[in-house]
Amino acid sequence: MTAIALRQIRKTYGSLQVIHDIDIEIASGEFLVLVGPSGCGKSTLLRMIAGLEEISGGVLDIGGKVVNALPPSDRNIAMVFQDYALYPHMSVRENMAFGLKMRRADEETIKRRVLQAADILKIQPFLDRRPAQLSGGQRQRVAMGRAIVREPSAFLFDEPLSNLDAALRVEMRLEIAKLHNRMKATTIYVTHDQVEAMTLADRIVVLNSGAIEQIGPPLDLYHRPASLFVARFIGSPTMNTMPVDVVGDGTGRRTIRQSGRELPASGIGLSQDGPAILGIRPEDLSPCLAEDAWFSGKLAVAERLGSQTYGYVEIGEGQMLTVEFPRNATIRVGEQIHLRGNPETFHLFDARSGLRLS
Repeated sequence: MTAIALRQIRKTYGSLQVIHDIDIEIASGEFLVLVGPSGCGKSTLLRMIAGLEEISGGVLDIGGKVVNALPPSDRNIAMVFQDYALYPHMSVRENMAFGLKMRRADEETIKRRVLQAADILKIQPFLDRRPAQLSGGQRQRVAMGRAIVREPSAFLFDEPLSNLDAALRVEMRLEIAKLHNRMKATTIYVTHDQVEAMTLADRIVVLNSGAIEQIGPPLDLYHRPASLFVARFIGSPTMNTMPVDVVGDGTGRRTIRQSGRELPASGIGLSQDGPAILGIRPEDLSPCLAEDAWFSGKLAVAERLGSQTYGYVEIGEGQMLTVEFPRNATIRVGEQIHLRGNPETFHLFDARSGLRLS
């Protein structure tokens, strides 16, 4: 197992800087997920760690050794790509053995490692097939097997599940989690899917426009997002957000006002007046009597997912709230819904910077 450190890592293309002074310390055996929207720089950062992109500035340390100038083959890192990158004319066995043959491993070592990886990934029946004879999930297992046989210092995954259908993504996500628990190898995983990030990661790095928005364990990011960007990106369905004003009464007491409503603000710890963005998770709102309501409106859409029911309530012009109802809730589109919640679950962000206030 190997620790990896990124210190002030930068990437520029001419005068355009796309990666901005990234600092991350990745512990030996840690599963770190880089997450963010398309174009945020997560795959570029992963390719820099792998040696497939030149580092424009900063220091990359793998296992206590600066590797900025080392070619990919000398970094002892295995990468699993989105498109599998298998040789179509080779069998599964030959694909998995190819890297070891290039390193001049002996035949007995190659055979042993290929069979061990095939056993771990349950692809023994497919060893003599070619990639064209395999399903997408089976091909991804082969790509993972090719990485495993090298016994690398670290694994890099670049959106490995994005080409699979929903059911296969869940299955392969479990396989990757089991693989990590078994091998305890340092792993860096890139995805735009925040569900993958939440379920796989020891820690998540949220990237936005080539810079770090927040680093932390998944539930820390969910329950205490450091910025409006993180709040909206982490969580499905996304957090409800709305513009509000924080107003003081001159005695140190502050309230939150939203479209003429005054909302309770106990437990938020507000310290300044002015415009802000209020965030409330769908599960932190619940139906109530009209006289107790913070928000009221008509139910526009109901999504019944079996284990959960989500309702979308119009509380004003252009303002929709997502609410998680009990799965057997008897709600009907068009009916009036009254909602309230616990002010201690509020999230408040600065309207200008987007940074967390509460």
